Amino acid sequence: MATEHLSPALRAPASSRPYAKARPGYGKRTASGQRAPRPDDFALMPERERYIAGYVDRLPDGAAMDIKSLAKHLPLYGQMAVSSALKALGVAGHLRRVRCLAGEGDRVRWVSRTYWSRTAHDNEWWEAFLTTEADRPAPEAMPAPPYTDPGPQAPAAAASPAAMPEPGPRPAAVAPASLAHPEPATPAVPEQRATATPPVAASPAYLALARLGRMDARLALSAADCRALEPLAAAWFSRGVDADYLTQALTAGLPAQVGSPVGFVRRRLTDKLPPRLTGSTTPATAAAPRRRLLAECTECGRPGAPEALPDGLCRACRAAAPGTTPAAPATPSADRDVHALVGHLRELTRLP
Repeated sequence: MATEHLSPALRAPASSRPYAKARPGYGKRTASGQRAPRPDDFALMPERERYIAGYVDRLPDGAAMDIKSLAKHLPLYGQMAVSSALKALGVAGHLRRVRCLAGEGDRVRWVSRTYWSRTAHDNEWWEAFLTTEADRPAPEAMPAPPYTDPGPQAPAAAASPAAMPEPGPRPAAVAPASLAHPEPATPAVPEQRATATPPVAASPAYLALARLGRMDARLALSAADCRALEPLAAAWFSRGVDADYLTQALTAGLPAQVGSPVGFVRRRLTDKLPPRLTGSTTPATAAAPRRRLLAECTECGRPGAPEALPDGLCRACRAAAPGTTPAAPATPSADRDVHALVGHLRELTRLP
């Protein structure tokens, strides 16, 4: 008799809590160097902040972090409570809101992101982290879509091509009489298309020489003159000057009449050749643009440098926060006469 082995069925994975996805480029971003989650995470925080921090910590990258979206999926708290909790989490060192440039080339836009850290960090750590993020051209990392069960496949789709039976041999078709002896086809001769040579773009030196006649009629040069003087003008550009500098040097202090414009320009190109800059043999090129990043105030959204927003708050919101600046003592001073104050109030309220 076979022995029956009973084993419990596998438990279904717990479904993740619902969340709203942000637009591409926006939403949550997890800071680097995160430790594994533990049950005592955020244990020292108040109940509301601990609840919201646990929810935000389990959100994937790319989830919406605006107050309205978070409050929609947190039934215990409204938008005001979520706003206050996010502000407290920023002061505690768990999150920072930033505004950065995303995109490539001319197609760039400002996007808002929220960097989240399971471990609380001080202002110096966040300043160094945001500075590194601003200098590093990070690509757009979009979260993977949640897995959905495709369900049972249709029988036609489930069948593989290998399982299909191979067709049997077909009977040979009898060719018609007209096709028994086909006439030899005349080879098609491809049309000869005239390939037009694209015009060669003029060099900056040639264009600068061609504009001299428009700047001053005494230095009008022909196309042949510009081609002859182009190597001399190119030597100026190789030393790091631009077209405006070259034009100013050639047109400054002209005599009343110029008998030979090409000879006059050739002499000035040779005599006024600028010195070569040390360590530079090519024209100065603009540096590659870096991704810019600005921190945002967690309370009002005002942008600024990371070092100008300690605790993730601007100066106005930091002064209004009760836990960031020392408040005035609530108890009256010892030298204050309470009895005299009460007597004065009674005199004011006494009817005549």
